[in-house]
Amino acid sequence: MGNLMYAALRECKTDEEKKKLILQCLERKANAAEEDRQVVGDFKQGLEWFNTSEPLSLQGNLKGKLVILDFFTYCCINCMHILPDLEAIEERYSIQDGVVVVGVHSAKFDNEKDSGNILNAVLRYNISHPVVNDGDMTMWDDLKIQCWPTLLFVGPTGDYLVPLMGEGNRELSMMICDVALEFYKARGLISDHSLPLKPSKDSLPESPLLYPGKVELSHEGDKIAVADSGHNRILLLSLEGVVEHCIGGPDIGYKDGSFEDARFHSPQGMVWRNGDLFVADTENHTIRKIDFRQKVVSTIAGTGQMLDGKVGGGRWTDQELSSPWDLEFGGPNRNIMFIAMAGTHTIWGLFFEDGTWLKEIFHREGTCMAYAGSGKEENRNNSYPHKAAFAQPSGISAANEDALNCLFLADSESSTVRSISFKDGAVKALVGGERDPMNLFAFGDEDGKGYDVKLQHPLGVAWNRRDQRLYVADSYNHKIKSVDPVTKTCTTVAGCGQSGKVDGAPLDVVQFNEPGGLCVSPDGKKIYIADTNSNAVRVLDLDSQSVQELKVVFPTKAAAKPTSAQKVKKLVSARSPIVTVDEVDIIPGADVTVNLLISLPEGCELTEGAPTAWQVYAQDSAKESISAISPYYGKLTSLEETPNTTLNIPDSLAGSNITLRTEADVYFCEEVSGTCHRKGVAFEVSLHVGSTGQTTKETKSIELKHSFTL
Repeated sequence: MGNLMYAALRECKTDEEKKKLILQCLERKANAAEEDRQVVGDFKQGLEWFNTSEPLSLQGNLKGKLVILDFFTYCCINCMHILPDLEAIEERYSIQDGVVVVGVHSAKFDNEKDSGNILNAVLRYNISHPVVNDGDMTMWDDLKIQCWPTLLFVGPTGDYLVPLMGEGNRELSMMICDVALEFYKARGLISDHSLPLKPSKDSLPESPLLYPGKVELSHEGDKIAVADSGHNRILLLSLEGVVEHCIGGPDIGYKDGSFEDARFHSPQGMVWRNGDLFVADTENHTIRKIDFRQKVVSTIAGTGQMLDGKVGGGRWTDQELSSPWDLEFGGPNRNIMFIAMAGTHTIWGLFFEDGTWLKEIFHREGTCMAYAGSGKEENRNNSYPHKAAFAQPSGISAANEDALNCLFLADSESSTVRSISFKDGAVKALVGGERDPMNLFAFGDEDGKGYDVKLQHPLGVAWNRRDQRLYVADSYNHKIKSVDPVTKTCTTVAGCGQSGKVDGAPLDVVQFNEPGGLCVSPDGKKIYIADTNSNAVRVLDLDSQSVQELKVVFPTKAAAKPTSAQKVKKLVSARSPIVTVDEVDIIPGADVTVNLLISLPEGCELTEGAPTAWQVYAQDSAKESISAISPYYGKLTSLEETPNTTLNIPDSLAGSNITLRTEADVYFCEEVSGTCHRKGVAFEVSLHVGSTGQTTKETKSIELKHSFTL
């Protein structure tokens, strides 16, 4: 029934038709006899939860809420693609409004059933809503879920409403929320009570690296570039691990400019060319260029919007991309940048020069297009590149020797390593998987030859010209393996198979934790490894047969910790009132004191023990937080004394226009009836910062006034 409803919604031509169909569904559910109701069964007892202080229950603390169950598995690129949709829903509808998103992690791979690994994924992808580990897929099976991702809407009394499968359902999800909230609120079924949320990110330890995804040595072998993905930045290290440049981060964003001003979003693969570093800015769906001579970052491909299609053919920044995961140069004169386009399950090429290639077809400089893969998620090999199919390619490496002349790739979701010929584009199996192209579950941990080899979600490959071996980050097996492309044999090099961070020798006792990328030193003697969940770069010495962590050291102690907060999480919903305050002129270097004057309705008092709080932060014209001004966050336990805080406007913002945004999230109860409420309000003050400062210190005081009503 649910799948039929989803299909019917997809067939609707207009929004009005969709709203009418949704309303009919809700009315049918509401009027159903008790024996005909389809009620979603509760979560199993004893499951592990994240971002909460206690388990949630559809028949308990989630009763009275419109619940969106997100069935996902953390390896799935399509599941990652809908995270911005879920965040948009959470920003538009608060828990107070009656909408709650709950992630139901339903693992594909054995490694993904481990709660520690799920917690790392929750932190890595900045998931703030509650998540439960349904490792046995009990709820998945009970509800007959068919694919990742699936969103299932559950009514405030537990009724099964509407499932939405796959990507691209943001507007439809918003529409369902709008119609359902209006419908259920009219019947008094929506509650504004809070939930026992406890963000897991509060447990994150301070670390120079946070979930590094990839690592890449310069051609000379004297510099190491690290994609510090969790900090949304790129670090350039010396061979001793000393940070020479920090580009971007730590807050999420998409911005070109100086190393300090530039912003990335979960960058992954990198490749060097003529002293410049090119970066797959994965969640911004772009390719960025880091110019170390000019010390600037620019975008060379992608628009910042996710590709809606599979073929391409546009040039440079006119062409949309979809979750580029790794980069490599190859082809004639190595003038084509190959892109592992994980989001569309294809391999693309970006032409850096005019030229002809396969079938002598001419391509203009800047053309960016699909090179291999049909876009179907399969493990299909074929002599014709566009008839082959991949499943989330995540790592690529070129072997330019005449005997090979190919691009190797780690195809993560099929758990295979494969090759693409530079000569004719033929796609061939190397190791892993099986002959059935539709079977994406042929994974395990077995050395051997060809299809007898079993890998588990490999994310990285690196070709070593010295020993003519391809090194593989067998990520979910926590191992580094090598493949002989001539004999198609695979052997384990390092790692015992247990997740952890253990250095030393022999190599079969060493431990890794989901290594995501690796590269080979120019002399072929060392393998540098981005050990993602260990928050570390590890060095495998092939001569001494040992592994040691490369300690990352910032030049000063102060620089070791990110200098600004992560993306500020709004305290209030999009429906909360916004009070606009008159523009304020201020000089660079001045202080701004914000005074919060809010009052409660007569006969009301703050709810004791509730998380009433307020925060102040600065935004630019694009509504991105400004790292130069540290945000303030504080609890509100009393309104008898005016809450206030002082922020400094640094000289670096001279001549700019910024917005100072203050938010208050207030819980209060009526003394007589005992009824409790949660209200939010936001204040926005435009600050015009002058071009020059004064010799005397200036302090501006701003009063923000608001009275809540029942």
